[in-house]
Amino acid sequence: MAEKKYELGELLISEEQIRTRVEELGKQISGDYRGKDLLVVGILRGSVPFMADLIRAIDNPLSIDFMSVSSYGASTKSSGVVRILKDMESNIEGKDVLIVEDIIDSGLTLSYLKEALLARKPASLKIATFLDKPARRKVELTPDYVGFPVEDVFIVGYGLDLDQKYRNLPYITHVVEVK
Repeated sequence: MAEKKYELGELLISEEQIRTRVEELGKQISGDYRGKDLLVVGILRGSVPFMADLIRAIDNPLSIDFMSVSSYGASTKSSGVVRILKDMESNIEGKDVLIVEDIIDSGLTLSYLKEALLARKPASLKIATFLDKPARRKVELTPDYVGFPVEDVFIVGYGLDLDQKYRNLPYITHVVEVK
């Protein structure tokens, strides 16, 4: 079977739009968590650019940690099987936890992760996602902070990848299969 080939489609979200929205989210989160013990947990690998920019836009003291969770592999569609590949090192009991994700589509990964982390008794648990694709949702899940809602296309850039490529793009575009 021949390997599928892809090319980049049109620009969906520019660098400037991203910068502006992340600054807005940072201000909102700063207000919501003022005086609290905030732990920001990035979901590797896609959240890294968003999380780095977001924590710089939050003007409160905070701690960071990371988890690696997988439901994709090298595909453009979620497998539906969620695996924790790397757990965080922090004890979250009694802390205000903000999960930072690159994109939520089916919601299966974040729903699983949310339940697993709630069992660890944080003071609060909220989700910030850079992109939200509600048309693909398979479970009831509403993120608390959303960078941008997006249509049901396969998106790359600003941390999002196709088989580990395109994460370094400073903007969001989509990929189209070349026939």
